[in-house]
Amino acid sequence: MKITFFTLITAAVLCTAACTNAIQSKLGNTELATSNNETVEPNLDGAGKKEATAAEILNKKEVPVLCYHQIRDWKVSDSKRAHDDIMPPAKFAEHMKMLADSGYHTILPDQLHDYLNYGTALPEKPIMITFDDTDLDQYTVGAKELKKNGFRGVFFIMTVSIGRPRYMNKAQIKELSDDGHVIASHTWNHKNFAQFTDEDWEVQIDKPSRTLEAITGKKVEYFAYPYGVFKASGLAKLKEHGIKAAFILSTKRDESYPMYTIRRIIDPGTYTARNLYNSINKSFK
Repeated sequence: MKITFFTLITAAVLCTAACTNAIQSKLGNTELATSNNETVEPNLDGAGKKEATAAEILNKKEVPVLCYHQIRDWKVSDSKRAHDDIMPPAKFAEHMKMLADSGYHTILPDQLHDYLNYGTALPEKPIMITFDDTDLDQYTVGAKELKKNGFRGVFFIMTVSIGRPRYMNKAQIKELSDDGHVIASHTWNHKNFAQFTDEDWEVQIDKPSRTLEAITGKKVEYFAYPYGVFKASGLAKLKEHGIKAAFILSTKRDESYPMYTIRRIIDPGTYTARNLYNSINKSFK
């Protein structure tokens, strides 16, 4: 067969076009570089999308995150200080109704993670509702009030307490997970994170995650520090142990690891619904 100069040119053009189409297909039709000095930077999403820098995360508008412990009526033996961590059921119901009536929409940790890292959109007036320490009343009272208002929450479980009197058992934790709430870790026995030894990473982080994963059948990727206390030198290690984000209380975020120092505020049992509304708007900018 006779090969002409025109045939060779045509073949080269077709080959170039085919290669270009193949690259565009692999990169999701991302715009290609226009010169040899430019680099193709594909706009991937999901796990392949480039994460935000610490500075970019810190510059984003904070999402309100509320923290609750016990939901029960006060006892004579309760100290005045304890009233901050003990929310009477009637007041909890009032606060949840106020949030719903005010147009708040609950979000879960994956949504917050993707918003902070990738700029993923959130619903209007997002808020996260979290519970620490595995108390049974979070299941019997808290979850029911959330459901009544169309809300979902995050339950940070201290695994040493599972099945003990006044605490949730495995079946109740599984039910919460099946109902769309998130089950996350709060250590084995509430040990202060700032006092972790090398052995504690297995005892307080890895083993509790495996315990909860066996109960729910879902990955455990979020963590709340006991007492809200963290140690900066341990933050990077949390990622190595499978934790995607971690939650403190109302102290300042770490400038290098803001994803591992997400702020929460306690909704005190002494607050009215109006107090809570004002506190949310004052605390999260």
